[in-house]
Amino acid sequence: MKVVVTRALPPATLAPLADLGEVWVSPHDRPLTTDELRDAVPGANAIVSMLNDRIDESVLAAAGSQLQIVANTAVGYDNLDVGAIARHGATATNTPGVLVDATADLTMALLLDVTRRVSEGDRLVRSGQSWSWDIGFMVGSGLQRKQLGIVGMGHIGRAVAKRAAAFGVDIVYHARREQGDDIGRRVPLDELLATSDVVSLHCPLTAETRHLIDGPALNRMKAEAFLVNTARGPVVDENALAEALATGGIAGAALDVYEHEPDVHPGLRNLGNVVLAPHLGSATIETRTRMAELAVENVVGMLVGGGPITPIAVPSQ
Repeated sequence: MKVVVTRALPPATLAPLADLGEVWVSPHDRPLTTDELRDAVPGANAIVSMLNDRIDESVLAAAGSQLQIVANTAVGYDNLDVGAIARHGATATNTPGVLVDATADLTMALLLDVTRRVSEGDRLVRSGQSWSWDIGFMVGSGLQRKQLGIVGMGHIGRAVAKRAAAFGVDIVYHARREQGDDIGRRVPLDELLATSDVVSLHCPLTAETRHLIDGPALNRMKAEAFLVNTARGPVVDENALAEALATGGIAGAALDVYEHEPDVHPGLRNLGNVVLAPHLGSATIETRTRMAELAVENVVGMLVGGGPITPIAVPSQ
């Protein structure tokens, strides 16, 4: 059998694939181009993909009819055409569950950073500028008795709510289903945006959530509110966000993901009230290793027998 791995993974995690046959691992320290991806997959029984690999009809056609599984090394799978994979006779999988704590921890780190101006202060100190403490020096915003609005109340959203509660915030959320009084109060999105002091995004990227946070949505937010995004970049219209931040429409933003990743809107890079992280949500040794292990386990389960562990449900037509 042949397994194509589109980006290097921890070597130990790939060991279970050795008994299957040929294992091709990309030699490039970057995402494959579309042409490189198509050139790599012919004859593959399995593709271990990364979140920046677009697996569509053209890639599936290049792979051939023997392809059985596309194992995405991420919880999100907006890069996969799941319907096309199913029509091709293959199964798509992802890595849910294993990155909940890491992403929730980073969300809180970004939330505290932007509200307390930590990165802004770091830049000041490193610049060598003269500074001294006084009563109004670099004051930020406290969290106690403030409202956190969580958009998307899956496992990560719930983990963020649990952590945030320890800081004394009131929690509201917007989600398809009621979560119970122990997690916060479910409200319409418009109300969440208009009343929250911090809005944190944890929804998947779908046709419905693309540019969910656009100009009108940002206009509904308080001028003193903050936006945190550790979900997917295109959930936010970066042009609108840059304008809102530059004109005082909202107080600040902390972003781990970007609309055209890895490119970042220049209007965001040039603003002091924005914290920018390079997609670190799952970036702990333990989490990234477990993500790779689970992707490989899905491949082995599919090709050897027993089936994949975390298949993605095929959307209904």
